[in-house]
Amino acid sequence: MKAKSITAENTLNDIQYQQFMRDGFVKVSGLVSRELCKRMVDVVEASIEPALGPLEYEAEVHYPGAPSNRRCDGGDTPRRLLHAYARDDVFRDWACTPTVVKRVKQLIGVSDVLLTQNHHNCIMTKLPVFSSQTDWHQDIRYWSFDSPELVNVWLALGNENVENGGMKLIPGSHTMEFERGRLDANLFLRQDLPENKALLQTAVDVELEAGDVLFFHCRTFHAAGANKTDRAKYSLVFSYHAADNLPIPDTRSARLDSVSVEQ
Repeated sequence: MKAKSITAENTLNDIQYQQFMRDGFVKVSGLVSRELCKRMVDVVEASIEPALGPLEYEAEVHYPGAPSNRRCDGGDTPRRLLHAYARDDVFRDWACTPTVVKRVKQLIGVSDVLLTQNHHNCIMTKLPVFSSQTDWHQDIRYWSFDSPELVNVWLALGNENVENGGMKLIPGSHTMEFERGRLDANLFLRQDLPENKALLQTAVDVELEAGDVLFFHCRTFHAAGANKTDRAKYSLVFSYHAADNLPIPDTRSARLDSVSVEQ
């Protein structure tokens, strides 16, 4: 990340900014009203039953706890609703609000940022019974940009905790270099290695309430468990990059054009 921009309204305070730089993530509590969260939840639930694509099913990711295929029990459980930016005005408007954009500019250290439509850009729908576990990974693993400097913005639309599969992160992992042998074939952190076991002992659970926002670096290792409650958990996630940090041509990151979030 570049040097911090001059702070103003809708930016992080110095403590929050320094936490992000040190840990690779920061939580901002109560950034979104409960009323707006409820509006978003209404749109999400109307898109789940009946299912409104495009979406990704739990059975398609083959993560621990997911149904083995689309034909078995729970095979029609959605994992996430895709293309959130184009899906509804309520998501698009929030992605472009200064509440978000100014903080992202501050964290990346630039005056012009774009939203990528190719990564995240979704509503995570962790439903009871058939939700899966996501092992330790960096989001940049399958992303292709000139520089691995993107910021993810995760809005909790309800409470998130260990019981319903809330986020776990490893502080400072966004600044660490990892030899290829510390990752498995799918680029998840290998948990059988002593050096990785020691690192995982530093992980923290991040509990969120409806309206809380988690800003985290694309290189920060994170994971999440399954939803063991009887209520669905929904989260809205967008990712941003500097306008001059271009996706590499002919990769998934360049499939759809990034969009301007300036109002």
